[in-house]
Amino acid sequence: MRATVIYGAGDVRVETVPDPKLAEPTDVVLRVVRSCICGSDLWPYADMPPREHGRRIGHEFLGIVEETGADVRGVKKGDLAVAPFVWSDNTCEFCREGLQTSCLHGGGWGAKGVDGGQGEAVRVPQADGTLVKLPHTEDDDLLASMLTLSDVFSTGHHAAVKARVSEGQNVTVIGDGAVGLSAVLAAKRLGADRIVLMGRHQARTDLGREFGATDVVAERGEEGVEKVRELTNGQGTHAVLECVGTKGAFEMGVGVVRAGGAVSRVGLPQYEDGPIGVGVFRRNVTVTGGVAPARHYIPELLPDVLDGKYQPGKVFDRTIDVEGVPDGYRAMADREALKVLIKP
Repeated sequence: MRATVIYGAGDVRVETVPDPKLAEPTDVVLRVVRSCICGSDLWPYADMPPREHGRRIGHEFLGIVEETGADVRGVKKGDLAVAPFVWSDNTCEFCREGLQTSCLHGGGWGAKGVDGGQGEAVRVPQADGTLVKLPHTEDDDLLASMLTLSDVFSTGHHAAVKARVSEGQNVTVIGDGAVGLSAVLAAKRLGADRIVLMGRHQARTDLGREFGATDVVAERGEEGVEKVRELTNGQGTHAVLECVGTKGAFEMGVGVVRAGGAVSRVGLPQYEDGPIGVGVFRRNVTVTGGVAPARHYIPELLPDVLDGKYQPGKVFDRTIDVEGVPDGYRAMADREALKVLIKP
């Protein structure tokens, strides 16, 4: 089959690799129907050291079950299913607590002999705990929205949940990428009254307004902080959803959060220290966030996606086939595309 392999910064290739085969009785072989490129994939695309042997990449996909192991009971051949961005047994003590990202028997796509999601097929370990069955559809828009459950919509929701977003609150979302826009949608879904989106790409912030943003702040740094505070009578917002992962974004988050509020970080951090000193302490600010347990959230979010109440799939603004993946990476890295959908 054809699949994506990354060899280093700027070096993404599509190669012929062995077809996936069942290795354990809990495995499923899934034929990929939709996958995509994630913003977090751009970090290794930007700075991964070159290596002789590439590694598989991609962690967001849904597809048709082609083959099942002897112990699989949750799905059968022919079913459509979505895979969260990590696989898990969904039965260990962490999974039972809704933290499948820390599953004692789980792992990540593209690591330790497991296929990456940007290819034509995937061996899915712990299939009963990982996959969520979906209704069959040929609707491209619905398939795109269901795909976001594997990562970006679930991650935006996680940001809002960890920040305790509730009805009537003011929220700031930092970042107008796919996760940031998903966080706007999630905050709206949870009843936020005012949602300030900090972003400077108009096509993206226009979609953010469609998703529920009431204000857009293009300024960054101290200027951006002051602008958000002007909009909130000098107080800042109850919740800040930081969806970028840079130190500057975190610093802005601390600057715009209201006393007693929360800064929820879901952008993959590209720094080791940040402003968590006495100022944060005195204002009773909570710093939270982390890796989203998408498997925990999918059952909650799926009904609203199926009935069209929310359409997170609108974050996809370019569609390619597997052979076009290298150019898809380039387009996202060059800000020519918001999020690239892969249709094998």
